[in-house]
Amino acid sequence: MKYKFIDLFAGIGGIRLGFENAAKSEGIETNCVFSSEIDKYCIQTYITNFGKTNFYGDITKLGSNENLIKTIPNFNILFAGFPCQPFSQAGLRKGFDDTRGTLFFWIDKILNLKKPDAFLLENVKHLKGHDKGNTLKVILKSLRKNYYVPDPKVLNAKDFGLPQNRERIFIVGFKKKMNDFIFPEKKSIKVKVGDILEKKPDDKYTISTRLWTGHKRRKIQHKLKGNGFGYGLFDKESSHTNTISARYYKDGSEVLISRGKNKNPRKLTERECARLQGFPDTFKIPVSTVQAYKQFGNSVPVNVIEEICSEIINYIELSRKKSEVA
Repeated sequence: MKYKFIDLFAGIGGIRLGFENAAKSEGIETNCVFSSEIDKYCIQTYITNFGKTNFYGDITKLGSNENLIKTIPNFNILFAGFPCQPFSQAGLRKGFDDTRGTLFFWIDKILNLKKPDAFLLENVKHLKGHDKGNTLKVILKSLRKNYYVPDPKVLNAKDFGLPQNRERIFIVGFKKKMNDFIFPEKKSIKVKVGDILEKKPDDKYTISTRLWTGHKRRKIQHKLKGNGFGYGLFDKESSHTNTISARYYKDGSEVLISRGKNKNPRKLTERECARLQGFPDTFKIPVSTVQAYKQFGNSVPVNVIEEICSEIINYIELSRKKSEVA
């Protein structure tokens, strides 16, 4: 069977890549029948790597239910890394109605209209505590009206073969519950920062003495105040880096690579950021350095997505076999 899927708030396609890797490992064909993203630079990277087939911009412009049904082909799985927006307290009572005006509403709406077999949603770890936990409660209440949705799970990239401390929350759901869905367990894969470093990075990535002096001064100030903010300095033997963010292009202070004693450290290269997120070297980077840093900082750890998607595929296949026997 060929799995048809849609990729919403797609970014540069990290979730798609993880799913396609998982499906290939399971010997399953895939077909992305609809992709959506509004950032023009992300669109450029996405289309460069995946092609323009069935690509759409802003899904909120689709409007009516009739237009959504007509525009989006039928599919088996929905993927979305959606932005987190606040929901009002009334959401605890209203559920789906209270998601209006948020981007999650469009995910929920499409799920209700198209009724796929499964979905995978990704968000920042802080979604758990957002608005004292109410935001996640509203989301789960809405999704659980028509889907089996186990409790969401926070997974860390460093537990799945990537040398980056990056926690994200994942929400999965299935139209039919056959048994409990189990998220993947952490892997015993030994990795280190040296695994993703380029051998001869350009000197342009080395930070200036002025910037380095400022970093060190601010780190001391933060330490005196009793907090842990400040630059993160790593070398090839480090087990993992801090989380890279979309703001990495500003000064790179969350992850700096040591160049040896008495030498200014450097920022990661665009390719190293891609590797840190699990993107292969065949993944093309057609945008500027600033945009590349933003894109990889905003993206998902592909290795984690791949492991979750393997479990999703196995769950769907098991459900299908049980249905056939019945």
